[in-house]
Amino acid sequence: MWLLYAFLSALTASLVAIFGKLGLKGIDPTLATTIRSIIMAGFLVLTSLFLKKFNGFSFDSFSSRDWTLIILSGIAGALSWLFYFFALRSADASKVVAVDRMSIVFVVLLAAIFLGETLGWKSVLGALLMVAGAIMISL
Repeated sequence: MWLLYAFLSALTASLVAIFGKLGLKGIDPTLATTIRSIIMAGFLVLTSLFLKKFNGFSFDSFSSRDWTLIILSGIAGALSWLFYFFALRSADASKVVAVDRMSIVFVVLLAAIFLGETLGWKSVLGALLMVAGAIMISL
């Protein structure tokens, strides 16, 4: 099931690039990112309410470590979107996305360092091929 979710994530992420590029023609990227975030938050709150994810929830449900990591993740995500929209505003979507997807290379490396995930020759080779692909697409 994870593969289906990952594929759907990739598909919907591609729509972010297309819709974002079309929508950024006359809008400041920071404002566009802010509005996008508000829409996402509203959509996710409604989804969580519909799926009854708030049943039994309290702020004490998360430890201070959980809150810290969720907050840092939110800040990193917001910065990622800002930089992504800044790049989309001034370059071809296909080039921006190619470089943006280099995040996979960073995840492979950082997961090995911080999460203890295996960094085998296949992962290294795959990461190098992704870097080469991003360079080729962006040139």
